[in-house]
Amino acid sequence: MRNSQRKHLHNLSVKSRLRRLEKNYRALLASGKKSEAVKLLPGVNSALDKAVKSGVLHRSAANRKKSRVSVALNRVHPPQ
Repeated sequence: MRNSQRKHLHNLSVKSRLRRLEKNYRALLASGKKSEAVKLLPGVNSALDKAVKSGVLHRSAANRKKSRVSVALNRVHPPQ
């Protein structure tokens, strides 16, 4: 029980960090700051890969999320 509780708390912190990163990334896209979002994208992808490596996320879920954040970036047009 102690091990599962410890792992549960670790998984919660990792998931919370992932949500925070994705939320910040999407906020940048919504405000039209594409150049800053481009700089943040590798960090988001890296965090997703690390979550897979530690067993917090399934590989397919991480790949889906990475794909969706990339598509969201490509949909944003730079300000004229």
